[in-house]
Order: sequence, then structure tokens, then C-alpha cells
Amino acid sequence: MATMQAARKIGKLIPSNTSVLLCDIQDRFRPLIYNSSTIVNTAKLLTTACDKLDMPCIITEQYPKAFGPTVTDCFENGDADAFYAQHGAPYPKKLFSMMTPEVTEKLQSFEQRKTVLLFGIEAHVCVQQTALDLLETGYDVHLVVDATSSQTKYDREIALQRMASSGVYLTTAQSALFMLLQSAEHPNFKEISKLVVEHSKLPNEFNA
Repeated sequence: MATMQAARKIGKLIPSNTSVLLCDIQDRFRPLIYNSSTIVNTAKLLTTACDKLDMPCIITEQYPKAFGPTVTDCFENGDADAFYAQHGAPYPKKLFSMMTPEVTEKLQSFEQRKTVLLFGIEAHVCVQQTALDLLETGYDVHLVVDATSSQTKYDREIALQRMASSGVYLTTAQSALFMLLQSAEHPNFKEISKLVVEHSKLPNEFNA
């Protein structure tokens, strides 16, 4: 317990203390989002790592009747159904924040998990409001910046600044995953490293 409390104070990630939140990466938004290919590719890396590190993942969809389902390319082999069978189906919402009563109840059921690894769209609306709600209720929030975006570069940049100034830890997918592993002796190190290498071969539009 003392180790977990210390980790939260300085922003360390521990698998047993971490939940993953995927916010609104949906079909209708895909062609509109700044650097959307990188967002989807990085989301796939993170969701695949969830299972290998035994971390629960909660997914939301903003008014799916209008904006469609979560992009299936966010999951290993494009198999969203297999992921949902393990983690639960996406929660539909009209609230901008992910923190609907249903999601809040689900997150609170993970009693020992007081850290959230958050990513999705749009950074300046749904993601930002989710992050602030989580901070307000005592969670540590780590935002994966290479899996988070908006329709415009400017909105994304200002949102990242806003969240960081409020206490959100900004990180990248690689940084987060290797912090979760902690050591090359982790039993899943080879699997995660392979995922990272494969992901690194894909174009990263944020490096352009």
C-alpha cells in the first residue's frame, strides 16, 4: 500500500494499480481528426498491451447512433468483439466526459486501481473533461499524447497544456508501457517489446 501511495505522488505506473480508459475513437471522427492514423495505431498498441499486463479497459462512445462505433482497427487483428468479451462493451454517452454514472460505478469497482491511463478524442472536449473529473475525484491521470488528438492541431496543443497545468501526467505509449514493465525481467517483457518494435515501424505523424 505504501508503495502504491508513493507511486501516485510522483506519477509512477503500476499495472495492478492502473485502469485504462479509451475515449470515443469512433468511425465518423476518424477522417476528421488530426493525425488520426497514429491515434488509431497507438490505440491498438495500448489495447493489446492491456491484456498482456492484466489491466482493465473501459471504452466509451459519444452518441454512437450519430458517430458510429469504436474503430475496429484500435484492437488486435481488428477484433473488437474479442476485446469486448474480455473487458466489456463500450458505454454509450451524451455527456462529454467519460464519467457517466455507469462508467464511474465500473471504475470504482476496481478498488485498488487509483491510476488511470487515458487516451482518445477529442483532446479539448471529451478527453479534457474526463481528465478533470478524474483528478477531482482523486485519481492520478496519465494521458497518452500519441493516442490523443482533436480535429485541429491548435485545440490539441492547448488541451494538453490545460490538462498538464491541472496535474495530468503527459506520457507517450512507449514510455507508459516500459514504466508498467519496470524491468526486462518482467514475464511479459518480450511480448510487449515485440509490440513496441512493430508499432515503431509504423509512421508516426507527430514526428513529421
